[in-house]
Amino acid sequence: MPYVNIKITNEGVSKEQKTELVAGVTELLQRVLNKNSATTVVVIDEVETDNWGIGGELVTERRKRGA
Repeated sequence: MPYVNIKITNEGVSKEQKTELVAGVTELLQRVLNKNSATTVVVIDEVETDNWGIGGELVTERRKRGA
């Protein structure tokens, strides 16, 4: 039973986009690794940009700088 955890910042990802991610990851595991789609679990965690850091800096601050 594959378990995939996708972590993204919570910056306006639509339900349709999430649906496409879940379907695409599930299909990829089935096609590449021959995993059963019915038992594949995909979880999407949306993280506040104040709780995500890159290079020692919060994503919120990087976004303000346009980085």
